Amino acid sequence: MEKDNKPEKIKDDVVVTLNYELRVNGEIVDSSEDGDPIVFLQGSNQVVSGLEKAIYGMKIGETRDITVSPDEGYGEYDPDAVTEVERSEFPDDFPLEPGIEITVHTEESDDEGGEFEEVMEATVLEVGKSVVKLDFNHPLAGKTLDFKVEVVDLREATEEEIEHGHVHGDDDEFEFDDGDLDELEY
Repeated sequence: MEKDNKPEKIKDDVVVTLNYELRVNGEIVDSSEDGDPIVFLQGSNQVVSGLEKAIYGMKIGETRDITVSPDEGYGEYDPDAVTEVERSEFPDDFPLEPGIEITVHTEESDDEGGEFEEVMEATVLEVGKSVVKLDFNHPLAGKTLDFKVEVVDLREATEEEIEHGHVHGDDDEFEFDDGDLDELEY
């Protein structure tokens, strides 16, 4: 039975507010400790699949320790996702240094001749005089993820949120970058 129009437990099409701590090899790599829980639409693939599967049925106030394997997290590490790019592809004043994460915008063509923008995140591994080595794997690819989660709140998603596949609202709204093609961000 639902009280105050709140779902009793986590199920598809419920907006979940979750406090979390993420550890990899015992080290905290991310958390909502600063009071900023994640808010997402359950069943819409907005969090890694292993976490999404493990929280079904949880109730407000419930906590759980969850271990997510790489195949249900950010995938296995793919050595083929490491590539070299000519230094000349970057603006002269672009601050390249090993360890920084950048967003790469590229213009691609599909089989029908249409064009689209592809946006990819990469980590700079090495910077040479003529070549920059980039790793397009997620930084947590190949890692086992250990989550400690607490359900803070649940609410039914609106029809519009379900249709769009994500949460709407001031602090929860997803923003998409409409920047120039072939743009680099850091």
